[in-house]
Amino acid sequence: MLELAGVIILGILAQWFAWRIKVPAILPLLLTGLLVGPLSTLWTDDGMKLLDPVWNGQNGLFAGDHLFHFVELSIGLILFEGGMSLKRDEIKGVGPSIINIITLGSFITFVGGGLLVHFIIGLHWDISFLISGLIIVTGPTVIGPILRNLPLKRSVSTLLKWEGILIDPIGALVAVLVYEFIHLSHSAEFGGNGLFTGLALKQFLMIALEGTSLGFFSAHGLKYLLKRNLVPHYLLTVFTLGFVLAVFVGSHYLVPDSGLLTVVVLGMVIGNIDIPHKKEIAYFGESISILLIAILFILLSANMNMSELYLILDWKVGVLFAAIIFILRPLGVFLSTRKSALSTKDKMFISWVGPRGIVAAGIASLFGSKLVVEGVAGAEYITPIVFMIVLGTVILNATTAGIVAKVLDVLLSKSNGILIIGAHRASRLIAKYLKENDAHVVLVDSNAANIEKCQEMGLESYETNIYSDDIKDNSDLNDVGYLFALTGSSEVNEYATNNLKKEFGENGAYSLISINELQYPEVISGKRLFSSHDDFISLLEVARDYPTINEVPVSTKDDFEKLLLRINDQEKMIPLFIKDGNTNEFKVILTDNNDLILNEGDNLVYLGKPLQN
Repeated sequence: MLELAGVIILGILAQWFAWRIKVPAILPLLLTGLLVGPLSTLWTDDGMKLLDPVWNGQNGLFAGDHLFHFVELSIGLILFEGGMSLKRDEIKGVGPSIINIITLGSFITFVGGGLLVHFIIGLHWDISFLISGLIIVTGPTVIGPILRNLPLKRSVSTLLKWEGILIDPIGALVAVLVYEFIHLSHSAEFGGNGLFTGLALKQFLMIALEGTSLGFFSAHGLKYLLKRNLVPHYLLTVFTLGFVLAVFVGSHYLVPDSGLLTVVVLGMVIGNIDIPHKKEIAYFGESISILLIAILFILLSANMNMSELYLILDWKVGVLFAAIIFILRPLGVFLSTRKSALSTKDKMFISWVGPRGIVAAGIASLFGSKLVVEGVAGAEYITPIVFMIVLGTVILNATTAGIVAKVLDVLLSKSNGILIIGAHRASRLIAKYLKENDAHVVLVDSNAANIEKCQEMGLESYETNIYSDDIKDNSDLNDVGYLFALTGSSEVNEYATNNLKKEFGENGAYSLISINELQYPEVISGKRLFSSHDDFISLLEVARDYPTINEVPVSTKDDFEKLLLRINDQEKMIPLFIKDGNTNEFKVILTDNNDLILNEGDNLVYLGKPLQN
């Protein structure tokens, strides 16, 4: 009982610690597992591990192969959740560079990694390519904390983010398929002579066919059950959990070792079809994944032995690590982005930031342990080498990414992005105008209908609650420097401007004037957006009656004040911005514009009916 509770508590504490010091969770998780596992044998009186995941007659949590069954089921659930994040429309919009890096870049890593492992370490070709397949993955759980803490150029952060999301299931699939080649070619059922046979190819094709077809039809089966309301709402998430496990186990028993491929396909299909309660399923899947990751990686690193750790002390392993960092990764990035608009410095930074993730470490431990039991030569190297690459790249990137970003000058000099709280009709009109004038604008709202309308207009938007941490953890908002709170709730607006100013209000965090302030102007504290008499209601009314945004030339402060008086004297007109005639940048019009500087060629931008002469 103590060991099991200890794993859960240590895992959660490690993830909390990672959040506090802003590093990928995998780093403290793996270090914790090593400290209570193999490293603890260096100071315990009896030379035993403080935590031994495998039962050995005196201590341990899992008897026999039960640890690996738990690992396999856990990875299946993690891959299902990862598969749900892979959206078809995101692939279309991410650009040729990202498509190249997850296809050509993955191929270069796979082939180049296999060659490096074979010729540097001296392992057999099949083990070499299994290791290279495992190190393809740069998961979002590893990249995310790095991106959140660095205000990178948008092109750089976008490529790194989507590489991490899209390559996760791709790397897992490659590793699963290579493992099947190795497993089947060494199986006694297929000759056991280490040679790939026709029967093994047949079995491999059965796995590919059964995994994709069962995953596809199971996803639509779950959709049918939920659309017919055959599952009560209070059982929705746990029923989905049981459903995924049932599909995983059923797939394995139909065709052995096909479960991982099946659940990846299951998640990918569910993520791309219209299924009820998808958001709740995704949230629950994320929560389960966090808990499983916390348990899984302490168990996996604790299960390693000192003999395995000694394997990576060989100088050849250090050469392999350096070759992956300084040759293989840059080669894949530069070839994949050769025709892109990225600068050489951008490509150098992307080449430097390539930490391997949780999926790589988990599948390495699972497959490595299985192949060791099967007696495959060199299989004992799989887990320690992959763990070393995961741990090494995470430590390297977490500690040096900021320094390298400054040296290469890939950080934003100024955050000009605009975050709009509230995605109603008026907000969408303003956001569309800003986007058409090359501004990066993002809308957030808890109303799903408003977000759907934003997406129909091609506006970047997120359905979220501003009281949650989701908005602060979103790396897509790294370049935001302005915050506009445009909701009908003065409490929400006040919370947003006060609590999100540090993250998103570098250049200013402003809200609409409230009804109370409209009635009692003497209570106004701070600057308000647009004017001292246009609140949420008047903004919506103008957007409803005159849904157009107009520009009027203005070059001096005197011209601006005269125009502002004319606009304020007429109904259905609300001043918004001053648009710089040279740079197309915007200056926000506020209740107090004493510090506003205007130049020749500037335009006053307003919402509403055309200005009468």
